[in-house]
Amino acid sequence: MAPAKTPITIAYGDGIGPEIMKATLAILDAAGAALDLEVIEIGRRIYEAGHPSGIEEKSWDSLRRTKVFLKAPITTPQGGGYKSLNVTIRKTLGLYANVRPCVAYHPFVDTKFPTMDLVIVRENEEDTYAGIEYRQSDDVAQCLKLITRPGSEKICRYAFEYARSHKRRKLSLFIKDNIMKLTDGLFHKVFDEIGEQYPDLPRDSWIVDIGAARLADTPEIFDILVMPNLYGDIMSDIAAHICGSVGLGGSANIGDHVAMFEAIHGSAPDIAGRDIANPSGLLLSAVLMLNHIDQFEAATKVHNAWLKTIEDGIHTGDIYDPQKSTKRVGTDEFTAAVIERLGRKPQVLKAVDYVSHHEGLDQDERPRTTRPRAKKDLVGVDVFLDWHHGAPAELVEIIQNKVQTDDLRLVSVANRGVKVWPGGAAETMRVDHWCCRFLAIDKTSPIISHQQVIDLLQKFQNAGLDFIKTEHLCNFDGKPGYSG
Repeated sequence: MAPAKTPITIAYGDGIGPEIMKATLAILDAAGAALDLEVIEIGRRIYEAGHPSGIEEKSWDSLRRTKVFLKAPITTPQGGGYKSLNVTIRKTLGLYANVRPCVAYHPFVDTKFPTMDLVIVRENEEDTYAGIEYRQSDDVAQCLKLITRPGSEKICRYAFEYARSHKRRKLSLFIKDNIMKLTDGLFHKVFDEIGEQYPDLPRDSWIVDIGAARLADTPEIFDILVMPNLYGDIMSDIAAHICGSVGLGGSANIGDHVAMFEAIHGSAPDIAGRDIANPSGLLLSAVLMLNHIDQFEAATKVHNAWLKTIEDGIHTGDIYDPQKSTKRVGTDEFTAAVIERLGRKPQVLKAVDYVSHHEGLDQDERPRTTRPRAKKDLVGVDVFLDWHHGAPAELVEIIQNKVQTDDLRLVSVANRGVKVWPGGAAETMRVDHWCCRFLAIDKTSPIISHQQVIDLLQKFQNAGLDFIKTEHLCNFDGKPGYSG
């Protein structure tokens, strides 16, 4: 009896997308993958038809129904307020984990790091990629960096579960909590808290700048890299490039309900329709997909056939090297070569043998980190101004004479995050964006009310000062929840 087919949603995309999707599906079919395909259209035509996210409303129904999405690359038109389709899908469907294996295929694909074999696990929804930005003054635009405890717990838990189920040896955190002590500091704290629950898995942490230098110089010291969204986006492309070719990189975007699989390269419209595109990135993404839907036999067969093809020197133009390759082929001939090698294994490259493993705990099975809510006290407020009329001392004089209340006193003024009063240096560059910090005058009772903040802002308005933003200063269990 034929195995039941797993429904998946596919999109052929733009540029080289249709060619490499056709090649990938031909190989999967020849390998016996049991798939029931639902096709949706995304990308340039949908953008230009008036859908700024690049996807039609009806296509969401397919994704929610099948819960699996194999996506070819798309072209996002420039200008016009078009949104990133990838970001839209990741956020809408809660695809919190981006997983990118980065493996060297030495000596058949050129690389300076022949033993490189690592996986990047990147948080996929938060950080600066939350996309919360504001222009606040003539000189200044702001992007909010959001790191949440629940989001950090989900990605760190996933990384440790992935390491255990895939028999990886170590996890390394890339972070910048020497500067961003609250946001990156929270991510680091959660990484350590979750790591303590996996005593069998060694872990370490790196400041992201030195970690990036070591990744570019000695990537073999790493195994699984875990990081917030922005660092992960940058580091994953660096890792893919130095291991041989971005064109060979596949990725998985995992959520609790839906998963999306895609090549990491773009749509390359300049080479579309010329039978020269390399389908390997999308094909290796499809291998990740087959493992995700528990079709391990087909995943093993496809991956080993692809490895054997690379080992035999059958290469598309992007990785062709006369010193290492035996034949330069186009998309169709490369596809035929992989199909011809189904059932065979590489002899030099490491063959794969996928066995039943769980990609990670389901949401209902995931251990919960329980803790009491912290006691939160409002102790002050930062009021940001758009002001360009003079030096810090002049602004302070206005505030002290016309704004400061009987309850709240001005304690400091900063410009671009640098304190300019009291004290301050004449050399400090200043713009029209000022942060005025107020704390309770009565230090014996430092907790303030929202009404006191409102009264303060009313006085700012009466003084003709343009306040553009406020940030409440709160203590959590007696500890400051704000930077100094």
